[in-house]
Amino acid sequence: MIATPRPPAAAPLPLQVPAPAWFISDLHLTPGMPRTLAAFRRVLDRAAQDARALFILGDFFEFWVGDEETASPFAADVAASLRRLADAGVPVYLMHGNRDFLIGTRFAAAAGATLLPDPTLIECAGQRVVLSHGDMLCTDDARYMRFRHWTRKRWVQRLFLALPLSARMAVAQRLRADSEAGRARQLANPAATPPTYGDATPAAVAALLDAHGATTLIHGHTHRPARHAHGETVRWVLTDWDLDGRHPRAAVLQLGADGFTVLPQVD
Repeated sequence: MIATPRPPAAAPLPLQVPAPAWFISDLHLTPGMPRTLAAFRRVLDRAAQDARALFILGDFFEFWVGDEETASPFAADVAASLRRLADAGVPVYLMHGNRDFLIGTRFAAAAGATLLPDPTLIECAGQRVVLSHGDMLCTDDARYMRFRHWTRKRWVQRLFLALPLSARMAVAQRLRADSEAGRARQLANPAATPPTYGDATPAAVAALLDAHGATTLIHGHTHRPARHAHGETVRWVLTDWDLDGRHPRAAVLQLGADGFTVLPQVD
């Protein structure tokens, strides 16, 4: 008996988004980065006037150990800032990153934000665009992909969240201390450069775009901001944000009626 070939899976329906839409990622917000937080608040003020949607594509916080953090003064203040933008009529969309994949519905509700799956397909200004944090595309980094595989399992997350909050916070505080120490070393050494991260593999990018019937991809994670054009496809890599270090960087990517525009946020 000859098996009947299965028809190709239909591309997912896109989320319809009004233009202009703004995209940011990898802010790594933490109390130890006040200038970065201030720049983010300025962007929210401008977005209330100039944007029709805001997408945050992961690693919004430096670390997130559970939605109990929503009650902390720092996270509550950030959530309130996002809520003001949402209440002004600008939808806020939030995607998990590799550092804050435990953000849940409690924080999203406080922020007035909609949690998005990774990846997500949108349609904006006549373009079909795939959005991703980007870590799933770094398939050449076998060690990280193993880490991602296990940490995204619901039962592993449930086990971690079952730990006392004090134990989870101790883990986060250690990781934050390591991060702050790295930032201090950069400030002390004028020749120091920001750390490098794994890059997306072309095959993973092509497969993701093909699966969604799109030619444009926006992602973060790699800290390698650029516009990559390969034939008919375009890949926008968002910058990370750090206005507290020796190499200040921050930008918004805008998609409007005239296409894409990078809006630098470094004075």
